[in-house]
Amino acid sequence: MSGDGNSSNGGVDPKSMKPVLIIVGADKGGVGKTTISRTLLDYLNSASMPTRAFDSESPRGTLYRFFPKQTEIVDVTTAAHQVRMIDTLPTSDQKVTIIDVRAGLLSPTLRTLTDVGFFDLVRNGDFHFILFHILGPSVSSLEEIDEISRYIQGQSYFLVKNFINEASFFDWSQDLSKEYAKGSKRAIEINIPKLNEMAYEQAELAGVPFSTFVANKNARGNNAGYSLVLRGYVRTWMDQIIREYDRVRLLDHIAGRYVRVN
Repeated sequence: MSGDGNSSNGGVDPKSMKPVLIIVGADKGGVGKTTISRTLLDYLNSASMPTRAFDSESPRGTLYRFFPKQTEIVDVTTAAHQVRMIDTLPTSDQKVTIIDVRAGLLSPTLRTLTDVGFFDLVRNGDFHFILFHILGPSVSSLEEIDEISRYIQGQSYFLVKNFINEASFFDWSQDLSKEYAKGSKRAIEINIPKLNEMAYEQAELAGVPFSTFVANKNARGNNAGYSLVLRGYVRTWMDQIIREYDRVRLLDHIAGRYVRVN
């Protein structure tokens, strides 16, 4: 698999899969969670994995701008929209559902899933659940890990260090590093490298998936004339992310074949 969108699905047969819910979020803002959701959609699309997404930045949407055909804008705090997201898991043609949870709503969303009995169904094997918890470099993220991890019992829990601001993620303090190591024992760490600022800005302005930007196409599929250099930066960055997702065997987690990695 590479940033040009060519991939295999790792031997996963979507027709035989149980419905999978992937939540991407953080209680802290400004950590790049929608960027991570965009890379996940690119990754799963290139793996021919039927995927839909919900964008909780209601009413304007953020993820929706890049994947309008796959994404629906919702308000995750309302019962009506929760029904649209969760009740349709068993009946949707798309086996994988991604919810991009806006800042501040990760803990409340997990609490709601607990209250409505969703995690009971996960433990019973009716659904698979994956959490992409996007970390910030501040102490508040350590507190988040403690809060969020209580909801994760045997499910796939990924702690994502998104180096959007070249953050050190607690390396500057031995005590905080130890606290992070202790709190993250039940999680699998994913490292997202920093993308060149100009390349990120150009891809943002293009308003298309990263894979489409790399392919030099606009939203209508026509040649877009994007910078060769900036497309190269995005291609290399996406290849690094793809290697991370392959390293943690994300497709195996999606298929319910949980694999613990170091």
